[in-house]
Amino acid sequence: MNQTLSPEYWNNRYLNNDFGWDTGSITTPLKTYFDQLTDKDLTILIPGAGNAYEAEYLINNGFRNVFVCDIATEPLDNLKKRCPAFKEENLLLVDFFDLDLNLRISRESHFERSREVDLIIEQTFFCAIEPSLRKKYFEKVAALLKPGGKLVGVLFDDALNKDKPPFGGNKEEYLSYIDPSIFKINVFEACRNSIKPRQGRELFINLARS
Repeated sequence: MNQTLSPEYWNNRYLNNDFGWDTGSITTPLKTYFDQLTDKDLTILIPGAGNAYEAEYLINNGFRNVFVCDIATEPLDNLKKRCPAFKEENLLLVDFFDLDLNLRISRESHFERSREVDLIIEQTFFCAIEPSLRKKYFEKVAALLKPGGKLVGVLFDDALNKDKPPFGGNKEEYLSYIDPSIFKINVFEACRNSIKPRQGRELFINLARS
């Protein structure tokens, strides 16, 4: 790992409130998507979750199997303070690329182990990793999702930074990393309900694993 983007780097940014893309709450695109989900037993993973307002929203709306992972302790601690109902064992202090799932999930009032995920949520993690890892990101997502599972979220459609997070990009670049034999593209288009500071600067994606 590039030491510039080490756990210490990210912890320091959170300790110093140096994360300009943090909106302080769930944003409209994902809130709208979550509000149309009816299966509260979905196994949902939010990688590179940061302060994880999306996870907090899901838990507060009755979803039972929400997991977050991050390499930094500070954002995970922040989530636990804001959302005491979040299960300690569902806070995964691990590099997404090293994640080896053995998740304890609830199924009709009993627990079982699962190594596959129904839904992976993307919200600013992709723009925070080194751009050289972007193809590997989609490969890892495919490895974690069950057949028919989905990657859903937003990607920046903006040049942004070259030397530090958030790193930018565009639709053409992102599509070059996606293997069409692995993912069916349900939606990959300009986001229509971005919050005001991000209007015209986001893509909404919904990809299904084959």
